[in-house]
Amino acid sequence: MHSSCQMPDPLAIAISGVAGSGKTTLGRALAMRLGAPLVDLDSVTNPLLDALPPETPGGHWLSSPHAAEIRAGRYAALRAVAADAVATARAVVLVAPFTAELAGGDEWRTLRAAVAPAELRMVHLTGGAGLLAQRRAARGELRDAHRPEGDFPAPTVPVIFVDAELSTEQQLGRLLPELGLRHPLVMDSVLFERDFEAVLFDLDGTLVDSTASVIRSWWRFAERYDLPMQTLHENHGQPARTLISRLLPADLHDEGLVHITELEVMDAVGLRPVRGARAFFDTVPSARRAIVTSGSVPIATARLAAAGFERPEVLVTADDVTHGKPDPEPFLTAARRLGVDPARCLVVEDAAAGIAAARAAGCSVLAVMGTAAADELDGDLIVDGLDRVRIIDAPGGLRLQPLG
Repeated sequence: MHSSCQMPDPLAIAISGVAGSGKTTLGRALAMRLGAPLVDLDSVTNPLLDALPPETPGGHWLSSPHAAEIRAGRYAALRAVAADAVATARAVVLVAPFTAELAGGDEWRTLRAAVAPAELRMVHLTGGAGLLAQRRAARGELRDAHRPEGDFPAPTVPVIFVDAELSTEQQLGRLLPELGLRHPLVMDSVLFERDFEAVLFDLDGTLVDSTASVIRSWWRFAERYDLPMQTLHENHGQPARTLISRLLPADLHDEGLVHITELEVMDAVGLRPVRGARAFFDTVPSARRAIVTSGSVPIATARLAAAGFERPEVLVTADDVTHGKPDPEPFLTAARRLGVDPARCLVVEDAAAGIAAARAAGCSVLAVMGTAAADELDGDLIVDGLDRVRIIDAPGGLRLQPLG
């Protein structure tokens, strides 16, 4: 287990969500990352229940007249195994819908008591109904046909929300810092010794946590034009017009660009700043910062507004350049508009294409995890959140400073 994921105190992490939200996948990845036991409700109870003749519970056990009693027994088994895991390993990752527990009350208190003295942290996966239905259909599980209809109630207990649209690595990139399990900060990085004249920020995944919104929008785009989503995932950070020119025939380029713009603007609702991004951005004087994005003006404007950022004086979008990232033109354009030497600029980026563009422009790079894992980012310094660093006004210019 990596030293950054050592747990000094007992910890129980419960992962909840509707069928198809990816609870088990995330639970397994988190348990492996932490070196903690995994206790999955389905693994603990389903083999026994599936072995019963249908007449024993009065039909499939999910839709049985005795469903309430069966649920109580299933969760009692889950709690018993969880208690043993905490007592022996000081940690456990639980996977279950936890529908009643999320509503608070006796079920929530009973779960917390079962894992004591461990702190219970609840993670809740959310996603679009269409995506989740598609996943359930793809896995072809018989039990999905017997699940009761109805909406999953909104949690009333404290939870960490995680988007089901994100990849497992992206989910972990957001979840681990929330749990206090941080990527090591390299305190002797050369970036802490340099002075800068300006800071150039990428937008999506760097300032605004819009990755899930981008995925949802391109998923809808891919559905319309019958395109593979894997191709879109592999080209994150590049301008939409570049992707569309590769994926669609020439006679559909204009239509495709209009369509993806409409989708992304409509989905720019309720977006949040990336961890620590707002405070970090605000420490940079307005005349010495710029945002450089592969998005268009309408998309960038919508996302900035949704996350509560003011539009900066210098905003370089795909509409301002001929060649987008990974070409250096976007960052060179921003440096020129600010009147500074690119070699004296610090670029803050989350994607390989943007980092390549910054390198080609001669800039230093602060890479932010979340869209990609640390080993995919060629930054001078890599952080799992901008709350790990800050900008101060030093005698020689702007200076990056660690926050521990």
